[in-house]
Amino acid sequence: MYGVVGLGVLGVAFLAVRAVDPAGRVRSLAESFSGVGDGLGLEVQQVILEGRRNTPTDMIRAALGVSRGDPMLEFSPEAARSRIETIAWVQHAHVERRLPGTILVRIDERRPFAIWQNNGQFVIIDREGKVVAADGLDQFGPLPLLVGTGADTSGPALYDLLRAQPEVNERVQAMVRIHERRWNLRLHTGTDVLLPEGAEAAAIQRLAELQREARLLDRPLAAIDLRLPDRLVLRPTRQAEPAEQPAQQATRARRG
Repeated sequence: MYGVVGLGVLGVAFLAVRAVDPAGRVRSLAESFSGVGDGLGLEVQQVILEGRRNTPTDMIRAALGVSRGDPMLEFSPEAARSRIETIAWVQHAHVERRLPGTILVRIDERRPFAIWQNNGQFVIIDREGKVVAADGLDQFGPLPLLVGTGADTSGPALYDLLRAQPEVNERVQAMVRIHERRWNLRLHTGTDVLLPEGAEAAAIQRLAELQREARLLDRPLAAIDLRLPDRLVLRPTRQAEPAEQPAQQATRARRG
């Protein structure tokens, strides 16, 4: 209790000197103030971390840049906060000193939203398209798959449209961005659904109605083209040629 009171008196003295001589002796007073803190035994004893789920602790430790026994008054919470917020997983951070020897770190992490495949690379992104991880992708559970340049930032809007139509959403394997203009839906069956540029909501609603009425998404189709508002174009899968009957083979052999 005495140490805290003593620090309060020194703080008042610091402000008084700054008012009288703002450009001269303030720095030397600050240095002596830090030294007094060391003499009072104000050293880092523990770091309390709150809000961490996916952020590697070694990254947080390195960003803090403090060890047990370091002088508390030489530690800058603001500088530590800035460094912590450069970590990909961290969206916001709060750092404070709690005398006599505790540093509190509270972080708000970015949430994994989707797997983004681009140029042969797979990464985890949040809803803003921020890359948060490039390893251990399977540890985050099932996530939507976005493919192509621009899919990282425009994907959330399409995903929200799909979630409103469960009959369609549960059959979608990947959302593929085409030339950064429009979308294809790759279904688990291998079918590609071609969506119109700028009219995705109406097309997905139409697709859901076709699924309810005709089970369209369960048919063996290579593609479903919805790009034209007044027509639906279906491309069937290429069927294998029927096997030649033994009798036909024998006749052909005799003719030969």
